[in-house]
Amino acid sequence: MRALVLRDQKPAEQGPLSLAELPIPEPGPRQILLRVLACGVCHTDLHIAEGDLPLRKRPVVLGHQVVGEVVARGPGVTGFPEGQRVGLFWLAWACGGCEFCRRGQENLCPEAHFTGYTVDGGFAEYARAFADFALPLPAQPAPEEQAPLLCAGVVGYRALRLSGAQAGEILGLYGFGSSAHLVLQCARFLGLRVFVFTRSPAHQEQARELGAEWVGGPRDRPPEPLHAAIVFAPAGWIVPEALASTRPGGTVVLAGIHMTPVPEMPYRLLWEERAVRSVANATRRDAQEFLALADQAGVRPAVEVLSWEEAGEALVRLKRAETRGTLVLRIGP
Repeated sequence: MRALVLRDQKPAEQGPLSLAELPIPEPGPRQILLRVLACGVCHTDLHIAEGDLPLRKRPVVLGHQVVGEVVARGPGVTGFPEGQRVGLFWLAWACGGCEFCRRGQENLCPEAHFTGYTVDGGFAEYARAFADFALPLPAQPAPEEQAPLLCAGVVGYRALRLSGAQAGEILGLYGFGSSAHLVLQCARFLGLRVFVFTRSPAHQEQARELGAEWVGGPRDRPPEPLHAAIVFAPAGWIVPEALASTRPGGTVVLAGIHMTPVPEMPYRLLWEERAVRSVANATRRDAQEFLALADQAGVRPAVEVLSWEEAGEALVRLKRAETRGTLVLRIGP
């Protein structure tokens, strides 16, 4: 099969991905083999390619917003008939027996594997996955429209849930890329008021189109204090800005897997029971709940489809914030 392989971490502009011919993987016990149809490109892919995250597998096939169809099943797999459309997300496997897995926090499992990071992902014509962590998907809409839901949507949903924001309250979104534009649609459906903080004029316009009540820059103060905020931008300096705009008792959620250092800040920004918490990965329950909510709310990602050989260009555009929604690679026919 053809695959885009990361062998050495380097800046996106230097082309860290290379085209390779690899054997089609064989599904093992409780595994399935997918013919990949589409795969979203995520900031996490960029962080891995550029070395912000340590390389855990070398070489590795990136891509963890994978939509494919089942072509083979390993021993012990029930369901997932040939031709079934399925999605793979960041969490590829968890042990099921550790203290975190037993209390519903499989996203924190110390033995966990991650799609496109510790196991090969979807920047390839075929991908192998554990059936228990594959998500059945409907045959419609197009796979390119489903791919962004599997990470941008799922992780954004977990961040929204952990924020504790309730109907009628104000939620702030810092950064407005792939994840935030999906969260805004969910939040509006759930009855939240949404304020968006982003420097990009194009992203500000998109936020207004999707129903943001107020839009400003990341250093601006909103007309009313926030009940909760989600920081999607991987910039640590935004954390004290978000806290300064959040009312007493509010929560600031950090939704990225990587962030530049958070600067020293006065204690008064945390005082009055404000809380800061991070999001680490996501669980299967998050994925299942979000897909159901997205269907109910009619969530539609803004998608730009590229040929999969353009993945290197996609990483550069992500780095430069030259996107409007999600870049998705069309892999299969």
